[in-house]
Amino acid sequence: MANDLYKKGMENLIKGNIDLDTDTMKWVAVKVTAGYSVNIATDDALDDISAGNRIATSGALTGVTVTDGVLDATDLAPAFTSVGVNIEALVLYKDSGAEATSYLLAYIDTATGLPLTQDGGNVNLTFDSGANKIINFDS
Repeated sequence: MANDLYKKGMENLIKGNIDLDTDTMKWVAVKVTAGYSVNIATDDALDDISAGNRIATSGALTGVTVTDGVLDATDLAPAFTSVGVNIEALVLYKDSGAEATSYLLAYIDTATGLPLTQDGGNVNLTFDSGANKIINFDS
């Protein structure tokens, strides 16, 4: 699998169900080898990722900006604490407080540091300082 945007997530973004700079946006670290088969076309919400495949959830993104089709936010340090399970991918989602309406937006499994072999320590997320940031909707 390669980095991609969830089709239902894009649909929810277009319909106004996701507002990137005002909604609570979070990352969930996942393992994909044990029961979570990514389906970019049909997965729509957090309840599509089984609890057993969710390793850790970050706090809310802060300093979120959406400028010229590019999503950026303040780096998360730490994003995940005391992680002892290998992280294979990261999923960006809107946290509504209910799994069925916590819409998935982006699936990232190809980035510097992924997959990440963990040792029980904290994990920081540093977003691209170049043109792409978190998501560049133009590319």
